[in-house]
Amino acid sequence: MSDSHSPHDPTAARADRAAEIAAATDTDVALEGTVAVDTAAGARVVTPPPAPEESRWSRALREIATGNAIISVLAVILALLVGAVMIAATDENVQATSAYFFARPGDTLAAIWQSVSGAYASFFQGAIYNFRRPEFATGIKPLTETLTFATPLIAAGLGVALAFRVGMFNIGGRGQMLVAAAAAGWVAFSFDLPWGVHMVIALVAGVAAGAIWAGIAGVLKARTGAHEVIVTIMLNHVAYYLVYYMLRTPGLLQAPGSSNPTTPPMKDTAVFPDLFGSGYNLHFGFILSLLAVVLVWWILERSSLGFRFRAVGLNPNAARVAGINVKSMYIYSMLISGALIGLAGVDQVLGTVTTGFSSGIDAGIGFDAITVALLGRSTPVGVLVAGILFGAFKAGGFAMQAANGVPIDIVLVVQSLIVLFIAAPPLVRAIFRLPAPGARQPQARAAKKKEAAR
Repeated sequence: MSDSHSPHDPTAARADRAAEIAAATDTDVALEGTVAVDTAAGARVVTPPPAPEESRWSRALREIATGNAIISVLAVILALLVGAVMIAATDENVQATSAYFFARPGDTLAAIWQSVSGAYASFFQGAIYNFRRPEFATGIKPLTETLTFATPLIAAGLGVALAFRVGMFNIGGRGQMLVAAAAAGWVAFSFDLPWGVHMVIALVAGVAAGAIWAGIAGVLKARTGAHEVIVTIMLNHVAYYLVYYMLRTPGLLQAPGSSNPTTPPMKDTAVFPDLFGSGYNLHFGFILSLLAVVLVWWILERSSLGFRFRAVGLNPNAARVAGINVKSMYIYSMLISGALIGLAGVDQVLGTVTTGFSSGIDAGIGFDAITVALLGRSTPVGVLVAGILFGAFKAGGFAMQAANGVPIDIVLVVQSLIVLFIAAPPLVRAIFRLPAPGARQPQARAAKKKEAAR
């Protein structure tokens, strides 16, 4: 018996072929990755090389570029740019110089710069700090006005955001604010109570009224399956006409001896104290809104109730299988949401408008809160920042109109554009050439070339 292989032995031929492939690919193994040989067929199988490990800084930059926060910031920037175009288009000087643009383009460009820069400078001076004032105490007053406008927006935005996290769309902010304002206002001007006690009772009455009014939608959602959007919108109309009726009825909310649909002034014992004295409009309601931010953060991030809220918001069917009472979560979330929006109504009647209010006391805050919640990505800190931003829009918009003649409607258009861009993240990413969420950096150029050469 000979130890040598037969020239026609298929097993030996495959073994020799495998040895040749292994010897020929030693260098490739070192450079490109793992090479495996199928001894049954003699085929060469090359696994792709491992992707280079992403550095910590690259990972951080990628997360920032693809995160939700950067989309909100870029949405605001885009809206301001579009607003600048509209400011220039509506300026009379720009329109006049554009008639001879091709003869003297510098005049048109100078007019555009003057109109846009002047408008946004007035916006800054009306919303943040007025450098024309000689003293810091008077120069900082625009910032306090911004925070005053932001106070009810923050509270109402928190209510809408919390409902969003549970998968509920609370569109009834207007009605909940009106009912809360009516309850708090009635307690504020109808009773004679000591200072502090009177304020607390009026505050509790308003918050409870807002919670109950929103809880109606939660109960109908849980018990009958009625869509909360339809229910809350209808409750807006019910609340408006109910409060309007009470404002026109003597003995209810109407001021005694008056035929106008307004309430009497709030008693001084129920009014929120000013934070920086009578020269500023910022009141204690801003502190309550900050406390509400902390409370909502704790509920959503640290409490078991918040865990159940988030579970229901992510997948109500899975939450139900896990033993969570989804119907109860709907009710609880609307109660808390209504209480927060009710706090916004209380801020209006006990802090901002204390001389008596009418059926327009909500001032569109109930609907603006939806925008604030969207811009803040339904997070407490995000709602806080978005509320202050929209408060700056309100305070700075009036300054632009007064100083530069810019229509106040442009501010409303800018706010609407912010919502538009936030609702279309792919559009924002396409404009600024941002990577998609979860996108990884491409492999090294050398690895690509080797793979292509193969």
